Amino acid sequence: MKWKLIVPIAAGIVCVAVAVGVASSIGANSPTPTATNSPVSGTGTAQVLPVASNPITNTSTGPGLVIVGAMAENNVDPATKQPIADRLQVQVKNMSTSPLTGFEIYYTMTDATTKKSESYYQRLTDLTLPAGATTTVFFDGEKAPHHYPYNRYSIYRQSKNRVDFEIEVSATGVAPAHGTAVKGAGTGEVVGG
Repeated sequence: MKWKLIVPIAAGIVCVAVAVGVASSIGANSPTPTATNSPVSGTGTAQVLPVASNPITNTSTGPGLVIVGAMAENNVDPATKQPIADRLQVQVKNMSTSPLTGFEIYYTMTDATTKKSESYYQRLTDLTLPAGATTTVFFDGEKAPHHYPYNRYSIYRQSKNRVDFEIEVSATGVAPAHGTAVKGAGTGEVVGG
């Protein structure tokens, strides 16, 4: 038998098997980016990716949910009234007589100069809004209630042009609410700017 030929081949097979096993275990433990339609509940750490179309299917027509305001620059913390870093921030109000749950948000950002756009969707699973209450949701990646992940490589963060936002917020049993926000020319992440 030709041991000189068999030993290197056997050693090569063992090396390949070990490498495949190591790669498989690394892949199994690596975080997988979470698509934007996966539930996100204020962790601030999930990967948010653009979506091709609006997955909100709420056909309710009853009143009850309104977007009080939305901003993407010159942000102010609604609790402290102090300037905070630029982010998409949406304030919603429950005008109904029952608590609202099942919140979803879909927003499209469009570069006003290049006309390039991206859309994002998230389920706001930690949000329950009592009758008559108002709250603000933030897309800033912070780890706190009603703070959600964002894409740091989005048009909003990368474009130096004006960026226009079209926003839809939906809750179970009431018609979706719509709003807009604008980031002027320049870049984001400006405190009080």
